[in-house]
Amino acid sequence: MRFCTVAALVLTSLILGTGSALASDEPDLIFKKSTVWKFLTPDHKLATYAIDDPLVEGVSCHFTVPEKGGVSGWLGVAEEVSDVSLACRQVGPVTIKEKFEQGEEMFRQRRSLVFKKMQIVRGCDEKRNVLVYLVYSDKLIEGSPKNSTSTVPLMPWGDKAPPKCADYVTD
Repeated sequence: MRFCTVAALVLTSLILGTGSALASDEPDLIFKKSTVWKFLTPDHKLATYAIDDPLVEGVSCHFTVPEKGGVSGWLGVAEEVSDVSLACRQVGPVTIKEKFEQGEEMFRQRRSLVFKKMQIVRGCDEKRNVLVYLVYSDKLIEGSPKNSTSTVPLMPWGDKAPPKCADYVTD
């Protein structure tokens, strides 16, 4: 009996703990495009979203993910595939709010009911003063090698000089 209670608590924490964004906001949906028509249930789609880096003001990322339709997608129990594309850009003067670790998670989104999540992580190419963003998905037991990388060279914006990302990387 005690094992069942512990197992239920672990399962509940996994479900709740794989929630969405680290940032305070959910990503903004830009648009969806149907890729496979389904009769009487939602179509399979590609969905494009935008998210602002919560730690680096002036940098935004856009990512496109497949969203399954059909009955399992409609019920919210479909495990989404790992294909994700990513593009990040400087959209204004850059201000880095605090120090960060190489490969620190910037955003996380659940991609299945329990075990799979998509993550966007951030790093700094210190030599070139470029922020590097990597998106990938992983599972509790087995990850996926599918990934996408985007870089944001830190450039002057108007009369404001860009920060050196190397000054904000923790050792």
